[in-house]
Amino acid sequence: MSVAAAGLVAALALTGCGSSDSDDAGKGKTSATPTEAGGGGAASGSIDGAWSGVTDGKPIALSVSGKTAAVVADGHVCTGEVTDHGKPMLSLKCADGNTDRTMGSIESNDGTKLVVSWDAGAKDTLTKTEPGKLPKGLPTGLPAELPTGIPAP
Repeated sequence: MSVAAAGLVAALALTGCGSSDSDDAGKGKTSATPTEAGGGGAASGSIDGAWSGVTDGKPIALSVSGKTAAVVADGHVCTGEVTDHGKPMLSLKCADGNTDRTMGSIESNDGTKLVVSWDAGAKDTLTKTEPGKLPKGLPTGLPAELPTGIPAP
């Protein structure tokens, strides 16, 4: 498995193969986290979960779990956090020093499609992926499902 593919599996594992709000049930949540948006605007849904797409013919995968985010794109693995600057922003650092996708602004989010504009110029349109499944459009030879035994964060 290539480094990028291994990074993708790790990034998708950040989501814990799905999310559950059961820990918040009955606690009367009073404030929005950076992965939630209030009242319309550019981001109208949670960005938690796994997202994938193709930009310039190359697969892109984004995984968000709470305030933690990871992106695998063009052979680079970048991790960081979701910050709130009036709207959710992705602030990442790539392991290899690449800066193509280090500061991203959520342009739109309807819960199934997410558009991220990166300061370096790239613009990714991503689709929410099914929990526990790898995104479509990846190089061949990857497993159809995530390996079992990956611990949830």
